Parts: sequence; C-alpha cells; structure tokens
Amino acid sequence: MLRGKVIGNIVSTNKLDKLVGFKFLEIRLIENAQLTDKYIVAVDRTVSAGIGEEVLVTTGSSARMALGDPNAAVDAVVIGVVDKNQ
Repeated sequence: MLRGKVIGNIVSTNKLDKLVGFKFLEIRLIENAQLTDKYIVAVDRTVSAGIGEEVLVTTGSSARMALGDPNAAVDAVVIGVVDKNQ
C-alpha cells in the first residue's frame, strides 16, 4: 500500500468502456512522512478523494481486486482517505 497527496484530476474523454465513470487522480507519493518527487495516477471509484487530501493507494493485482474485476486495465486504486484528526 502507498500513501500520497492528491495534487490533481486527470480528464480523459476517450477511454476503455469499462473505465467510463471512473475518476483519475494524480497523486504525489509520501515516504517517511515527507512528500517525494514520485507521482502515480490512480483510479478513485468510490472514495471521492479531492485535491489536497492524503490518500491510501493499492497497486497491482490488489487494485484490480479492489475494483472487483481481476481483468481491469488498472494498476492503482485509491482505497481510503487519511483522517488527520485522530
């Protein structure tokens, strides 16, 4: 699992039919509590994360399973928003 900060939305007017309705986010990764110069694009189907929020991302086959489709053309999925108030 990865941790990162949402820095933007990616708009794609043409995409695979199975990905229609999915939100694509650009995420800057966090390591050792510090923002890095590493970025990833992840699908957000149900969490509804916004710009500036810290999120948890799963990748690879776990991402496809999170979507419920082991054949999905997806490599990263937002699975949670980090609550800073705890």
